[in-house]
Parts: sequence; structure tokens; C-alpha cells
Amino acid sequence: MVAAASVVVAVGTATGMMSAVGDGRGADEARPGVTSSPRLEPLPVVPPPSPSPSATRSPSPTASPEKKASPKASATGAGKKRRAAPVSTRLYRHPESQVLDWVREHPDDPRRAVIESRIADRPAAVWFADYSPDSITSRVRAVVSGGAAQGRVPVLVPYAVPDRDCGGHSQGGAPDPAAYDAWIDRFAAGLGDSEVIVILEPDAIALSECLSAGQRADRFASLARAGRVLKEAGPRARVYFDAGHSGWNAPAEQAALLRQAGAASAASSDGVFSNVSNFHATADEIAYDRAVLDALGGPPGLGAVIDTSRNGNGAPSDGAWCDPAGRKLGRTPTLSTGEAGIDAYLWVKLPGESDGCKGAPGTFTPSYAYDLAR
Repeated sequence: MVAAASVVVAVGTATGMMSAVGDGRGADEARPGVTSSPRLEPLPVVPPPSPSPSATRSPSPTASPEKKASPKASATGAGKKRRAAPVSTRLYRHPESQVLDWVREHPDDPRRAVIESRIADRPAAVWFADYSPDSITSRVRAVVSGGAAQGRVPVLVPYAVPDRDCGGHSQGGAPDPAAYDAWIDRFAAGLGDSEVIVILEPDAIALSECLSAGQRADRFASLARAGRVLKEAGPRARVYFDAGHSGWNAPAEQAALLRQAGAASAASSDGVFSNVSNFHATADEIAYDRAVLDALGGPPGLGAVIDTSRNGNGAPSDGAWCDPAGRKLGRTPTLSTGEAGIDAYLWVKLPGESDGCKGAPGTFTPSYAYDLAR
């Protein structure tokens, strides 16, 4: 079985689950053009948040089996100056999600207080995992506007690249590269000038070995273009590219793939993300991401973000990937990590959404959430 960091099983309005809140009926606006991409201004200083919010009504992908072990990354990163982590700690919790639905519908459940305070009240990413050109702009705009109204930064996950997941459980996405490029144009049209973090296509780079050389070149060209489009349309958007995780490709190997996809260019990229829907310890991911960035080259401002949603106890020693026992919540999402070159700890995968063993794939499973949170 091919290993990936994430698997989507139930996505899109056809299943009754929505990848982002809002039905998005009606035509979307004109697509943005691609010119030069401005660098981001530093995020403004803001006061610390009150208890932070949680994710959207979108099942985030589940984890999948571990890939081959790779050499441990070097944590040195010596001699390379990097941008300091953003000073804002205000991340956005979307007001609709599976976990929030469960909390509202089960006021007397004895697990409710723990799940609400430790998961539902935390900010998490909003996934756009269905190919829906006619609604994507309005749906993105609704999430971005919600964050801006609260002075908080939303985390958006476009997840519609063609041949997604190499035909595995999350197969799908746009029908071809041209359709994907058009979808990204419409996605970008919803960004506006608000602060936003974009986690661009989990697994699209680390899990590209199933593609032919021509297909891989097309994918990487589309990803590089997507980064440029997103940053041109959203001048305060931070765009991060797929670095897999510390148990997958070696840092130099992953960096070589990232370069082909435009991740070393300031016009497309603010750096890399790792550990999406996976379990590797934060310290391992920090070392790995720094090694990837060192090997990647590019401008000194490139940084990394890490999915800490389920990595509190690290990855299982036996390589189990499907709702493995004994896992715990990781570090609380924040844009202030205190680690050089590490821009954020994020909950990209929403804790409690099952990989398919403790509940139906992609659905919120309270027993699993409670085990992670207590």
C-alpha cells in the first residue's frame, strides 16, 4: 500500500459533508491574473486571544500508513538567517464543524467538557477538498471574511490536485491540470487582502512517485503556478508547500522535489509544512523541517509550519496509522512558536475525525476524540 500523510474519504456536498461552510450557489468572480508576487509584510502585533476557536464543517483527511524511515534530520541550520516567527497568536476557529455539532447536540455527555475545552475551542484548518469551481470563490471568501471580522488568521487547505492520493482512498481532485489551474484561480479570488495561511495540497509533492515523469512535471508546474496566483491575489497570504514528514523522504530528497514545485521561490512560497494528519513528534519535525529548508535553499525568509494535532505522544513504534491507540493532542495551535524558522504549530487535521478504524473515515468519533484529549 502506498503511504500518504492524509486520506479523504467523505468530501464535498454530494456526501452531505461540506469542505467549507456555505453552499456557494451562484457564479464566482473573474479569476486573478498572475504577475509578480509581493513579499508579505510582517503580521501585526495583536493581544493574545481569548480561548481560541476550532475548525470547519469539512472532514479533514485521515492519516495513512508510514512510509519508509528516513535519516534523522539535522537540527543545526547553522549560518542561515531566517524570518522570525509571526508575532500574532490569533488563529481562527470556524464556527461550524463536526466537533462543534457534536458538542451542541450532546450537552449531557460526560465527555463533553473535555472535548469542548481541548478540541472544539481550538482553531483548526478549513479544508476545501471537493472540486467545485462554481462555489469555491464564495466559500473561500466566507471563511476569510469570518477570520478578518474577528482579527484572526484562518488556515485554508486547497486539496483538489489531479490524481490526488495516487488513486488511494482520497482519490479525486480536478480532472486535469488545466481544470485545477482554473479552480486555483477561483480559490485565490476569494482571498482578498486579509491575513491567511494556505497549506497547499497535502501529499502532492511527497506522494508523487506514482506519477509518470510527464504527470509529475505537470503537477509541479501547477503547484508553482498555484503559489504565484495565491500570493498575487492575496498580498498577505502565506503559502506553504508539502514536505511530507520526518519518517518519509530524506530531507535532501524532499527538498529536490520541492524545488521542482516552486517552493524555493519567494514569488510562490513562504516555506514548507509537515506532519499533516500524522503523528511524528514536534522535535523530530522541527529538526526535519530545518534540514529540508537548508537543503532547499531559496530566500532566507522561508519557514515551516507543523501539524501538531495528534502528535503529543509521537508516532507509534509499530508504524500503525489508522487511529492508533495511545496518541494524544499535540501543542496548541499558535503563530508564535519561539523556534527559529518554525512559523506555526497548526491543527491541520481536526482531532477526533477518524482515519477509519474507530469510526467511519472522515467522521467525528467522540470516543477517539476523548482518548486524544484526556
